[in-house]
Amino acid sequence: MTTHDLISTYGYAGVLIGTFLEGDIALILGGIFARLGDLEWSGVVLASFIGAYTSDQFFYYVGRHKGMQIFNRRPKLRERTERVFRHLRKNEMLVAIAFRFVYGFRIITPLLIGASGVRRGRFALLNGFGVLLWATLVSTIGYLMGEAIMRIKSLLFQEVKHYRLPILIGALLIVGITHLVMWRLRKRRLPVMEAADVLRDK
Repeated sequence: MTTHDLISTYGYAGVLIGTFLEGDIALILGGIFARLGDLEWSGVVLASFIGAYTSDQFFYYVGRHKGMQIFNRRPKLRERTERVFRHLRKNEMLVAIAFRFVYGFRIITPLLIGASGVRRGRFALLNGFGVLLWATLVSTIGYLMGEAIMRIKSLLFQEVKHYRLPILIGALLIVGITHLVMWRLRKRRLPVMEAADVLRDK
């Protein structure tokens, strides 16, 4: 099976699963491969919408029923929890629509929205609008990146198919490096937060 066949067969499923978890890289890749002719752009948007919307609704309901128990058992989440609650109190609608554009808050925010008591129908409507906006914009960014690859191909007089595997490998490396950097930053920030708590208690 060629890389083209692999992407054409499993690409939409990959976008759906990727957007259920975090999303941006999977969706950008979907947009790139839509421009390269392996996928349909509308199919990429639909798959990403289903994956992201299902994820948000799932974590909203978890937050609605178990949210505060989860946060009370995990003090390390306190800083991000308080920040999102603060924004929720100021502008509930904006947070419900725009949180998906902020890296690192895509799972914790629906949990908090559910725990905060936002009505089910209201969140379902606002979240649907936010996910559709996100899926359209980010997949378009990927599509434009695919267009840039096509232009580079035409300049180099090479078949674009030679770039498919490096694109996939590069995306996986970016995901791995991003998560490693975020993990390291959180580990470094934790002692500072603990020291601030000690000082505050005094």
